[in-house]
Amino acid sequence: MKSKLWIVAGLLVGTALSFAGVSRGQAQGEVVANPVSATVKGQLARYEKNMVAAAELMPAEKYGFKPTPEMSTFGHVVMHIMQSNNNLCSKISGTAAPDFKLEEVDGKDKLVLGLKRSFEFCTTALANADDSKLGEQIPLFGGKMMPRAVAWIALSDGWNDHYGQQAIYLRLNGILPPTAQAEKK
Repeated sequence: MKSKLWIVAGLLVGTALSFAGVSRGQAQGEVVANPVSATVKGQLARYEKNMVAAAELMPAEKYGFKPTPEMSTFGHVVMHIMQSNNNLCSKISGTAAPDFKLEEVDGKDKLVLGLKRSFEFCTTALANADDSKLGEQIPLFGGKMMPRAVAWIALSDGWNDHYGQQAIYLRLNGILPPTAQAEKK
């Protein structure tokens, strides 16, 4: 089981690196000391920029929008991203998560503030985290004991998933998501 986890982690890191390109000034082919944590930390600023921008682009009156009755509101998506960031970055780092409670109906300003704070927390909490404890068992997802590597992967996967969700909600409201907009010079 442990060897399978490392194979999966290696494949995910390889895929992430191929999508991200060479990061942090590393030469192609250079051995990375902490490939999992370095990759996720390298993604953090980009996802913070895009996810916060997406939350800011959605008009306040559209925070209750949901594509179908069964789906979450846009406000709920923003709240969920904040909660995921705080929970996973806390679990990865062993640092207590901020006590900032939100409800999906709290309004755009408060939800965007909570989202920004969650990315600030992740930046600080992950600053000294590395790959040395990837195999350490920690309680995740309902208290089930899992390797810390799962939290790193879930954080990165969550950013991909949730930004895609934000982008779809924006497009359904006639708004181009941040990554589809022309760069300002």
